[in-house]
Amino acid sequence: MSAPTIGHVDNSVLINAGLDIVWEATNDVEKWPELFTEYASAEILERSGDTVRFRLAMHPDENGKVWAWVSERTLNRAGRRVVARRVEPGPFEFMNIEWTYEVEGHGTRMRWVQDFRMRPDAPIDTAAMTDRINANTAIQMDVIRQKVEKLAANSHAGAGIGGPAAPKREIRVVSIDDVAANRRRGGDIRTILSPATVGSTSGFMGTLRLAPAELVTEHWHPYSEEFLFCVEGAITVRLDGREVSLAANHGVHIPIGVKHRLMNDSDAPAFLVFTLGPLAPRPELGHVDTEALPGEGP
Repeated sequence: MSAPTIGHVDNSVLINAGLDIVWEATNDVEKWPELFTEYASAEILERSGDTVRFRLAMHPDENGKVWAWVSERTLNRAGRRVVARRVEPGPFEFMNIEWTYEVEGHGTRMRWVQDFRMRPDAPIDTAAMTDRINANTAIQMDVIRQKVEKLAANSHAGAGIGGPAAPKREIRVVSIDDVAANRRRGGDIRTILSPATVGSTSGFMGTLRLAPAELVTEHWHPYSEEFLFCVEGAITVRLDGREVSLAANHGVHIPIGVKHRLMNDSDAPAFLVFTLGPLAPRPELGHVDTEALPGEGP
C-alpha cells in the first residue's frame, strides 16, 4: 500500500455544555494556553472582522526546541463553523482545518477536520503525522471537554437555586487486568489511571512489577515529578547516580529532571505503585531515555 499523499483526520467530541459556552471557550485564541496542554503561548497579530491572525508556540520538545507558527482563523458564528490554515506551514506543505459545532441533546458536538501534507524534507512523513495528530487530538479534545464542562458547571452554579443542575462527571473504575503491560523499559509497567483510561488531566497512576534481577532503564521526566511507593519486596533506585534502597511500605519522591533507574537486586519479586504529574504537553515528551532500552543494544 502506498503512503498517503494527503493527510486527513476527522475527530469529534461531545461536550456536556451549551453551544454558546463551547463556542466562546474554544474560540478565545488568547486563552488557548489555558485550554490546550500543548500550547505555551498564543499571540494575536491582527484582527479583521471575523478573521484573526495569531502566533502559537508549543512547550519545548524533548530536544528543547520550541515549535511556533502563524495561523489564521475565520469564524462563522451563524453557520457554527470555523475555517483555519497555517500561514507559516513549517514542516507542512499546507495545513487546512475546519471546526464545526452541532447541538446534540443537551450538549454540543465539536468536530475537527484537518487536511495536510508534509514537506519532503520534514522529519516525519504524512502517514506518520496522520497517526500523531489522531492520537494527540483525542487527548486534547478530552482535556478541552473536561475544562469546558467545568466552566459550564460553574456557570450553572452561579444561577442559584432553580438554575440548571451541573453535569455529573462519569466515575470510572479500572482494573490492573484491563491494562496491557508495557515492557519497553523493563519490568511490567501498567498505567492504570490516565487520560486514556479515565480522562485525567493532571497526571496518571500505575503499577510496576520487577522480578529478581529485572530493572527499568534510566530515564527522566521533563515535565512531571514522580512519586514511587514500594508495596512488596525491595528495590534499589539510582537517582542522578546516587543509589538508595526502597523497601516495602516506603516511598521516594523523584523531582522533575532527575535521572532514575530502578533495579531489583534481591531474590524476591517487587511490586510498586507510582504517580506522575503534571502531564507533559504531549505523551511522547513525557520520558527522555538516557541508556539503551532492553533489546536495543548499546
